[in-house]
Amino acid sequence: MINIRKMLDRGHADHGWLKTYHSFSFGNYYDPGHIRFKSLRVMNEDWIAPGKGFPLHPHDNMEILTYVLDGEIEHRDSMGNKGVLKAGEFQLMHAGTGILHSEANPSDNELHLYQIWIMPDKRGHEPGYQQKAVFNGEATNQLALIASKVPKEGAMLIHQDVQIFLARLDAGSKIDYTIPSGRSVWIQATRDEVVVNGNTLEAGDGAAITAESELSVAGGAKGGELLLFDLK
Repeated sequence: MINIRKMLDRGHADHGWLKTYHSFSFGNYYDPGHIRFKSLRVMNEDWIAPGKGFPLHPHDNMEILTYVLDGEIEHRDSMGNKGVLKAGEFQLMHAGTGILHSEANPSDNELHLYQIWIMPDKRGHEPGYQQKAVFNGEATNQLALIASKVPKEGAMLIHQDVQIFLARLDAGSKIDYTIPSGRSVWIQATRDEVVVNGNTLEAGDGAAITAESELSVAGGAKGGELLLFDLK
């Protein structure tokens, strides 16, 4: 079964400096039909104006993944981490027992990113921070592992039974993916267009996939990019 969450059906807020879409209930947006999918709790797509951002604020007991599509983001946190993530880079924070962090767009260009929250396998993990860049070719027409509970292939550690992949597909190229028994998949189209088992997903669309064993994912007419979450 494939249930598509269209881009324009998501929750939306426009704060002037921040334009955001929520695939699941978040902040002032509440949709009882879209609270979460398995351990995937937040899938926010944000556009942040130059010089703007989120001041220091707290998080706890959540795995927080940030993926920069365009522009750059400056990160600071209470663990002493600071730096700038550029397009194509991922950041993973283990909020655990509690952290403070800030995020800002330090450039003259608009910042476009995804912020994704995964519920951890238990409460009270030690806070932590990781960063990963995905270079040209690493995810071209194949799945690049970004994060896993059992890290391998240079992936980041995440405190949940989930595997997170990135793929950048040329037009017409195809990836086959076998879903292990008892697991489900969420696909988020991040650029252009991808076709999942014959269903077209445009940038911003998501798909909740259950009770399926095989996936065929192809690039659209201009190619496409996607995040794939393999979830228990």
